[in-house]
Amino acid sequence: MSLTSDRIAALRQKRNTLLEGGGPERIEKQRAAGKDTARGRLDALFDAGTFVEVDAYVESRAVEFGMAKKRLPGDGVVVGYGSVNGRLVFASSQDFTVIGGSLGEMHAKKITKAMDMAVKMGAPFISLNDSGGARIEEGLDALFGYGEIFTRNTHASGVIPQISVILGPCAGGAVYSPAITDFIFIVEKTGNMFITGPQVVSAVTGENVTAEQLGGAQTHTSKSGVAHFRAANEAACFAELKRLLDFLPDNNLSDAPVRPSADELTRLIPEFDEMMPDSASRAYDIKGVLTRLVDGGDFLEVQPDFAKNIVIGFGRMNGGTVGFIANQPNHLAGSLDVDSSDKAARFVRFCDSFNIPIVTLTDVPAFLPGVGQEHSGIIRHGAKLLYAFAEATVPKINVILRKAYGGAYIAMNSKHLGADLVFAWPSAEIAVMGPDGAANIIFRKEIADAADPVATRAEKIAEYTEKFSSPYVAAARGYVDDVIVPSETRPRLISALEMLASKRETRPSKKHGNIPL
Repeated sequence: MSLTSDRIAALRQKRNTLLEGGGPERIEKQRAAGKDTARGRLDALFDAGTFVEVDAYVESRAVEFGMAKKRLPGDGVVVGYGSVNGRLVFASSQDFTVIGGSLGEMHAKKITKAMDMAVKMGAPFISLNDSGGARIEEGLDALFGYGEIFTRNTHASGVIPQISVILGPCAGGAVYSPAITDFIFIVEKTGNMFITGPQVVSAVTGENVTAEQLGGAQTHTSKSGVAHFRAANEAACFAELKRLLDFLPDNNLSDAPVRPSADELTRLIPEFDEMMPDSASRAYDIKGVLTRLVDGGDFLEVQPDFAKNIVIGFGRMNGGTVGFIANQPNHLAGSLDVDSSDKAARFVRFCDSFNIPIVTLTDVPAFLPGVGQEHSGIIRHGAKLLYAFAEATVPKINVILRKAYGGAYIAMNSKHLGADLVFAWPSAEIAVMGPDGAANIIFRKEIADAADPVATRAEKIAEYTEKFSSPYVAAARGYVDDVIVPSETRPRLISALEMLASKRETRPSKKHGNIPL
């Protein structure tokens, strides 16, 4: 056997050792917990046979606390690149079978190297998280590694899409990398995120809580709003992640992929002409409007379980990606509160970063009143939404379906914040406040002195509606560009988006603004 043959055989043996990760026993334990291996997950994410590993032979340099004697294949993380739905994507996948997937100096350097490559190539970066946290044996070198990752997350923000997937524990400093990224997926029962674990919480505060209750999928998708999507298992998670990627561009200098659609550009939606309830206080499901508007009914809702009074997500019109934001009358009457303002503002900024046009469907009665909201900072949080819309330079279109009152009307992508086109349905009511409340204030004396206060009040409400809240009043002032037949909304939007495709708009030169965080 030649020298070359010996070395090739040694190389193959070394590769096989790497593929074993933490060994058969730990791999079996991983799978028994309902979790796949680090490489198995990459195989599930990438198109078959396309993943190319980088830095497979990197090893820890730590020698203290018995580290010199430990076998750490790949230092507990697999990184590389490949194709997802035919498009270049970079990824890291933490290996919980190797010292609990803990992050040390070289583990972090592998991840940051892949992140740097992703930015240079202008490709999305996906982080698969399953780690016990910072590697205590490496001390400050582990914390240095986290800081390096956070810095790159921040610098890559708005340059390439960054997606985090929580497939196991993600605790302490480790949670902040996902928090900086654009979207977070979390798997039920196995994925969890928290700054301090249940044992520390119990010791410090006396509260007894499980890991799932403290930072599981349901908690972070419905209560905290930290995560955007939750999945029943890893297979479902990767399927939804690929669906999301298909709506997104590779980077901030490219456009999202256009997918040919069999859906007619001129398709009318007759049910829109009859859908609006007679009473302005009656609710309806805005999701029924969104799914009818987009190509083939394919609407991907983002954060569906958090701040349900506003709906955000992606759909296509004439094959191109559009970001949708819509008030949900079925929840809190579609009013804006602390959480919905945050949710919508961040989505606006993502779309603006990546050249995705924004369409809003407005049916908003107000910013939600109450002591709780005021004390929680509704002024500051609501200002985020105003700021986001005013800052955005992508095509912005607003369709006012029904209520558009007061400051909430302004906040929902109004002409006053720079909307390129504002359409209104005939059912639109655009005013400082609702006709009922306005009539009670303006005509209080006339109503009180009338022989028939009920009839007089009804007359005054109708008078106020005609003079101040009709969509034609706003149209007369140029605040609404057109009052449209509801059934014609889809073709009107497609036409508007086509016209706005070449939009170019800049803001004053500055380092960055100071959004009211």
